[in-house]
Amino acid sequence: MDTFLIICFGELMLRMNPPSGLRFIQSKSLEINIAGAEANVSVLLSQLGVPARYLSRIPENDLALLALQELRKYGVDASEIIKGGERMALYFIEHGNHVRSSQVIYDRAHSSFASLKKGMISWEKALKGGSVFHWSGVAAALSQSAAEACLEAIEAARLQGLKICSDFNYRKTLWKYGKQPAEIMPPLLAYSDIAVADLDAVKVYFGIETDEGLSFEARFQDCYQQLLLKMPGLKTLGMSFRKVKGLTHEYSAALAHEGDFFYSAVHEVPYITDQVGSGDAFTGGMLAAMAKGLHPQEIVDWAAACGILKQSIHGDWALIREEEVIHFINNGANSKINR
Repeated sequence: MDTFLIICFGELMLRMNPPSGLRFIQSKSLEINIAGAEANVSVLLSQLGVPARYLSRIPENDLALLALQELRKYGVDASEIIKGGERMALYFIEHGNHVRSSQVIYDRAHSSFASLKKGMISWEKALKGGSVFHWSGVAAALSQSAAEACLEAIEAARLQGLKICSDFNYRKTLWKYGKQPAEIMPPLLAYSDIAVADLDAVKVYFGIETDEGLSFEARFQDCYQQLLLKMPGLKTLGMSFRKVKGLTHEYSAALAHEGDFFYSAVHEVPYITDQVGSGDAFTGGMLAAMAKGLHPQEIVDWAAACGILKQSIHGDWALIREEEVIHFINNGANSKINR
């Protein structure tokens, strides 16, 4: 286990939200958390006992230092993060409820990561000792130069023998630099050995559609078969599904691995503390289980458990222990007090 290192690459951010469920226009203060899709994955991996290194570009100021200290606090190797640029990226979230949707406002233009260019990171050094390189579509959505840096990173990782894990992670409000996602993402995703996706992102990037009248299992299998034509090196695909029934969410997961299909149980999620980051927790759980050499059925069960458990935790990070994942898989949701 100690020789299996997963390297995550993306933008480190500050998350700002009003306290106690207040609206933006009501709040006189904002809580700060550290966030970022790929950082979320790295923190969970470290919590689950899988070594993780995080690569990014941040400015030299105290806000960046706050973010670095939080990564290190949870055991993530941040030694190869480079310094430069003018500002940390921000995002603001106002939590909704079952009646009103949550809303997110991004403030990421001209951030240190968005201004990242090819050649700024010494990839041979940054990727040394890695087993898997993980990135997501968010990183390529920020700017043309960031997308080019993603390609540079992926090609360097392949050259050094790392497997490539790609999270499709489509965020429509981020694509503002004159390129369509379908122009940028397919060449980047073509290198993937492992991928995490949802049906909407697959449609945006590749134009692949599935029959909405079919079961999620049938749609997943159809999607996977169509994706293989676009991503011939793809060995493993993970996908989570959420269905809202009244005040309850039904959450389940699917995994395609080397041509076989595996599905988690359908779990009821009766109460959600914070849904943001649950997709990254799903990805982190899947990668952790793969790193531990678990059977594909166990991998999809771990991914689903992490995606669900994250929703009980405030903030973007899934601060979950391995024994909690195993307990959830064996026993489901539990409101008992451990004492």
